[in-house]
Amino acid sequence: MNHAGIIDLVPPEIRNQWIQNGIYPNKSVYTLFHEHVQKTPDKPAVIALDETMTYADLFDKVQRLAASFSALGVVPGDVIAYQLHNSWRSCAIDLATAALGAIVAPFPPGRGRLDIQSLLRKCDARVIIVEQESMGIDQCELIESIRPTLLSLRILIVNGTARDNWHTLDNLSQARPIEPGQLMTICPNAPVRFLISSGTESDPKWVAYSHNALIGGRGRFLQHIHPDGHTFKGLYLMPLGTAFGSTATFGVLSWLGGSVLILRQFDVTAAIQAINEHQPNYIFGVPTMFQRIAADPALSQIDTSSLIAIINGGAKIDVASIQRCTHAFRCGFISLYGSADGVNCHTSLDDSPETILHTAGRPNPDICSIKIVDDRKQEITPGQIGEIAARGPMSPMQYVNAPDLDELYRDQNGWVYTGDLGYIDNDGYLILTGRKKEIIIRGGVNISPAQIESIAVSHPAVVSAACIPIADPDLGHRICLCLVLREGVEHPSLSQMTRYLHEQGLEINKLPEYLRHFRQLPLSPAGKIDKKKLAAELAIPMHISN
Repeated sequence: MNHAGIIDLVPPEIRNQWIQNGIYPNKSVYTLFHEHVQKTPDKPAVIALDETMTYADLFDKVQRLAASFSALGVVPGDVIAYQLHNSWRSCAIDLATAALGAIVAPFPPGRGRLDIQSLLRKCDARVIIVEQESMGIDQCELIESIRPTLLSLRILIVNGTARDNWHTLDNLSQARPIEPGQLMTICPNAPVRFLISSGTESDPKWVAYSHNALIGGRGRFLQHIHPDGHTFKGLYLMPLGTAFGSTATFGVLSWLGGSVLILRQFDVTAAIQAINEHQPNYIFGVPTMFQRIAADPALSQIDTSSLIAIINGGAKIDVASIQRCTHAFRCGFISLYGSADGVNCHTSLDDSPETILHTAGRPNPDICSIKIVDDRKQEITPGQIGEIAARGPMSPMQYVNAPDLDELYRDQNGWVYTGDLGYIDNDGYLILTGRKKEIIIRGGVNISPAQIESIAVSHPAVVSAACIPIADPDLGHRICLCLVLREGVEHPSLSQMTRYLHEQGLEINKLPEYLRHFRQLPLSPAGKIDKKKLAAELAIPMHISN
């Protein structure tokens, strides 16, 4: 156990082997970033539509924030939580926190009062940094209302105007820079960031990552797809506070020395403008984001020649959407199967179209090894479907203040059991087949929502789809198919959609009984389809048509 109370569930001899093999840099996040500042001080580090920060500019802000945090009493092992829209400030907070040996715990805007209260309590946050207002809610008032229940919370910081008992982020960013002698040497195996993971639990959870695991695992994933790291320019469509967004600071800036291109929040028009004006070579997003951009005719009017690939993560994407996106963006496609819990597998630009369309790629042990296990956690032979387990240089330390989750999803050898189902084919590629907890059981039949959604999105009128189980006293569940259609197309009826699904090969006993059309499907703070919100809305019978 280290000073933050975090235990590493990966045995130390395994971590040490990754150090000896050169997979881990065995340097702190701050040290690696500082090395890039010294080499390329004038290079763009964080680019927004209205502002660009060079490495030297960002380093100056990092030094000033580190001085302010230290003056406020932040010490190694303390947790600094924040909920901010995308800007250079997120990256500066990440790096200033790392410089002090503290731990950053960001979560994306959109979380409600109960989630925020749960997250801050679980991570024992000493500091919270929030926007002055988000989604019409005064965030300072919200924090003050729950503060009596948060025993560790001592320091309140707002990105906005000054108010009683709150520090402002702008003032802290203008303090005198910290002296080099005030910074201690940080152990690379110490925790540096808690990644948020919603998973399938009722409350969101935190996962602890060390400097080495973020750099040598998540950072090395980026290096694997683009070895010439200093030319890497990635556009992040999702919030930097998500697990997927963590690679911006810790992968692109600290490890590769590349450039991070950001939007304050996801917007199709702004995304197309950013591609056109700033010419990224990679775009990071989730299926709904890529589906929406690809469906906008404006994308075909801009120059996308700088793009090497779009990188899809966060959720499995269907074959039809991959084909539409590669055609619309006019570049390669990388499908990333990963999670905050510690799994990574991805396709490669060298893979055949068939491989990209139908697999999650070949596992890379230098990032994350994959094995398939049965219900007794015993490894099974290739070709057999089982639960996906993962362990590798990117493996996290443990769940934060959640021993029940460690007991459920981790073992004494450091393996993470994902709850996802799949198999390894004869060529060594991982094939995803579903998720244990997302299987809909109707009349004793197991039905995969992903299978129905994948076929539905292949319909030429459909942009995105989600299958939601509706409680039924007779069958246990019935299925509601929720669709977003292209602009101007005729709305297909339930009978037309079920006929299409059946013609594409879906069995009759898997066809949905209900259909609902949406202008846009609700999204979670991470940008994924919010099925919990959909389920709550569809639980009201009058909202469902058949």
